[in-house]
Amino acid sequence: MDSHYSVKLGQLIKDFELEVLRGAPGFEDILIQKEDVNRPALQLAGFFDYFDYKRIQMIGRVEATYLAQLSAEERRISFDQLLARDIPCLIITRGMDPFPECMELAERYNRTILRTQETTSAFMGALIAALRNYLSPRITRHGVLVEVYGEGVLLLGESGVGKSETAIELVKRGHRLVADDAVEIKRVGVKRLVGSAPELIRHYIELRGIGVVDVQQLFGMSAVREDQDIDLVVNLEQWNDNTMYDRLGLEDLYTVILDVKVPALTVPVKPGRNLAIIVEVAAMNNRHKKMGYNAAQAFTQQINEHFDQALSAQNK
Repeated sequence: MDSHYSVKLGQLIKDFELEVLRGAPGFEDILIQKEDVNRPALQLAGFFDYFDYKRIQMIGRVEATYLAQLSAEERRISFDQLLARDIPCLIITRGMDPFPECMELAERYNRTILRTQETTSAFMGALIAALRNYLSPRITRHGVLVEVYGEGVLLLGESGVGKSETAIELVKRGHRLVADDAVEIKRVGVKRLVGSAPELIRHYIELRGIGVVDVQQLFGMSAVREDQDIDLVVNLEQWNDNTMYDRLGLEDLYTVILDVKVPALTVPVKPGRNLAIIVEVAAMNNRHKKMGYNAAQAFTQQINEHFDQALSAQNK
């Protein structure tokens, strides 16, 4: 299935410093929409059932060794069958020289041939990871993303509730800003969400009464980062005396973003509450839970054991 997003072949060539052995007209603007890469071993042997020609094709040592055992005419037939299909490009790894028949057929069908010095497995893994990042599903959420003690905390809430003020206080306390106002969220893999800021507003934060400030220039490079995994969602809302707020934290709550469940909690806001410290504790507590320790459960167990002992003493 094709991704809704795409990346230009020219961007991949730049990212991986690929050598262009032959470029089709406008090859840099070819759009890649498949996150998988194919090594056409079976195709070079003539088997094309279930062949996805939209994938990037890659020839490594195994395929080259097989092709070297064929006659020139047999190699010509193999490359003719492969390159006759509208593949985005063919990449040769390990710095190997292309077969003359490959270049001949690439010229006939106007195909792009690239080369890398990297080993096949290492390069293939890195390329697939890059494609998944470029082609991953994404949305933009109104909020603030900060990195607190290594945890990515996404602050959500209505405008004016104090998200940016909390973020700038966290930056002053040594944590890092990722995005303010608009957070671009990508689903990378099955259960991983990565947030970043749109390039236009990256490292800027808006503080009502002051205006827009450049966090990187004001606090230094250590106060910002380009992207961050989202580990916890904190919903900030105005304090409501008629609302019952969780006081123990026994119930695990989640927010679903791009079909990924992220631990979430709601923090009521009212004058006198230090939100930055609350977010710090929430981040550390979330990290504790991931490491297998749940303070709420441990506290409840301790209370239950105390009452059990007291009841047992009374019955004696």
